[in-house]
Parts: sequence; C-alpha cells; structure tokens
Amino acid sequence: MTDQNEHTVAHMTPDEALELLKSGNRRFLEKKLNQRDLLEQVARTGSGQHPFAVVLGCIDSRVPPELIFDQGIGDILSVRVAGNIVNEDILGSLEFATKVAGAKLVLVLGHTNCGAVKGAKDQVELGILTALVKKIQPAVSAVRDVSDDPEVDQIAEINVKLSIEDIKSKSLNLFKLEEQGEIIIIGAMYDVNTGHVKFL
Repeated sequence: MTDQNEHTVAHMTPDEALELLKSGNRRFLEKKLNQRDLLEQVARTGSGQHPFAVVLGCIDSRVPPELIFDQGIGDILSVRVAGNIVNEDILGSLEFATKVAGAKLVLVLGHTNCGAVKGAKDQVELGILTALVKKIQPAVSAVRDVSDDPEVDQIAEINVKLSIEDIKSKSLNLFKLEEQGEIIIIGAMYDVNTGHVKFL
C-alpha cells in the first residue's frame, strides 16, 4: 500500500486496518503481490511515517510480517522477539506505535513450529535465553492442564492469547485505546508450511 498519509490513517477504522492485513495475506497466498517501487517508498516516507498497524511477532526468519501481509515500507511497524512475548520495552514500543505513530491495530502473531515455544515445552536452559523461555511457561502450563503431551502449535496459540492478556492488563494506555474503539488488539497464527495466517 504505502499510499496512505497521515489523513488516511487518522480516518481509518481498526476493522479497515485488519482487512488490509487479511487481504495482504490473501495476495501473498495467491502470488498476486502488489508491485512496488521500494526506493520511491523510501523517498516518500523519509520525512515521516503513518503505519496503520503494529505487529508483535517472533524473530523467526520464516515469518517476516511485511512479506506475509504484502505491505510496503512505512505500512506497518514490526516488533519482534523470540516467542512473541511481552515485556516493558515491548509494551512501550506498542504504545509508541499506537499513541504516537497512529497505528489502528495491534496484532500478536505467533507461528507453527516455533523454536522458542518448543524450548519452553522442553524446559531448555541456555544462558540468558532461559529467562525469555520462562515467559512462555504459562502457556505450557495452560495447555498441560488439558493434555499430558501438548503440541507445540497448541502452546503457541495459547501463548498468543496470553500475550494479548498481558498487553491489556499491563498497559493502561493500550487498554483505554481499545475501550474507546481507537484500536483493536487481536491475535493470529502463521503456518510456516503454507503461508496462511489464521486470525484468532
């Protein structure tokens, strides 16, 4: 897209922002990607940005948000951390994305076959990574309550939902923006085998 300006995004509804991501993933799956002049987009966004969405996703190299949603430079903000977990810095980034940059949608994007989630399930310990993986343990525990041997993808989906709960409970700014209808906070799962995004 990258045709939006400050006025366009300011008048966009959260549902319209969501539809832009859904239609982008459809184009990605159908191999009908929008043709873009990326350097022209660089020039157009040099003086400012007006993203319509922010995506909190995993660092996994197979899940680049701009590509799987067929978006251009300046369209979405991307926050990436192993296991798409939430901490104070990430909450601050999401608040910047919405309150300052004007994004209308916060998407927490998990994915299938997630190494961080598998590490949490297997209780892997590896230096500083151990502390990060422990943040995914609540999802492991939640799934283990109903299954003795939960699938990694089940845990990943619950982890997305718990991350959304964290966002809403730990950031009063984001909670209020959603309550006022200025943004929506939703989750999704990306299938690394097919490229399909399932919105939760």
